[in-house]
Amino acid sequence: MHTNIDMKKSLYIIVIFITSLKLHAQSQSMHEQTINNNCWFMYFGDHKFSNQLGVHLEVQVRKNDVIQNPQQLLVRTGLNYHINNQIMASIGYCFVETYPYGKFPVPVQFPENRFWEQLQIKNQYGIFEWISRFRLEQRFSKVPIINLSSAAYEPGDAVYTNRFRSLNRVSIPLKGKMINDKTFYISAYDEFFISYGKNVAANLFDQNRAYFALGYKIPKIGRLEIGYMYQAILKGDGIKIENNNTLQLGFISTFNFHKTT
Repeated sequence: MHTNIDMKKSLYIIVIFITSLKLHAQSQSMHEQTINNNCWFMYFGDHKFSNQLGVHLEVQVRKNDVIQNPQQLLVRTGLNYHINNQIMASIGYCFVETYPYGKFPVPVQFPENRFWEQLQIKNQYGIFEWISRFRLEQRFSKVPIINLSSAAYEPGDAVYTNRFRSLNRVSIPLKGKMINDKTFYISAYDEFFISYGKNVAANLFDQNRAYFALGYKIPKIGRLEIGYMYQAILKGDGIKIENNNTLQLGFISTFNFHKTT
């Protein structure tokens, strides 16, 4: 019985992954498309300081033209509440600095402040680790506007928008189980983004990310991952589409300040 469930789960994530690779990537006459080659360097940490409470720490340095030009800087922090061993709720703050890059660049770099709320559910199905994550974001973006006196672009007043994100990720060890240390594993996820609210421009669909990686579990420290992400971004005008090939190098820390009981 469990074997059939595991097979259905694995087939489900494979279908999601393959489908998302094609999502919004088909050429349409009304769309103008481009391809970027990016590289993201990432740190993620969820660190307990009591049985139920912990802190989330995250830094991402994102580069365009592989590593030649800046794309984005993202710093995210938050408070985690572990409802049980499987379910974790989080709230926090995120700062993002976006730079001009690619064929459809923003006029000048600009900052964004976000508040976020999240529910994450982790399950073990035999050798499969399955994570579902649901996140709400309240975004205050200082979208560039032109200064009439200087005829130059500069960050404008903060524009408020909302966004919903849904991620499903499966990890499969190449030997043993995911709970074991010194384990190589493969991982895949799909995440889609939906914007909503009165300030959303021409489209509700924001982007989709599909990811595949090879990882290694380091005893008592965390995980190292190297992977490929295909990212489809539909711009606010509803016409321009970015199809981004992204190499990701990530470290996921699981070090706890508190010894769990």
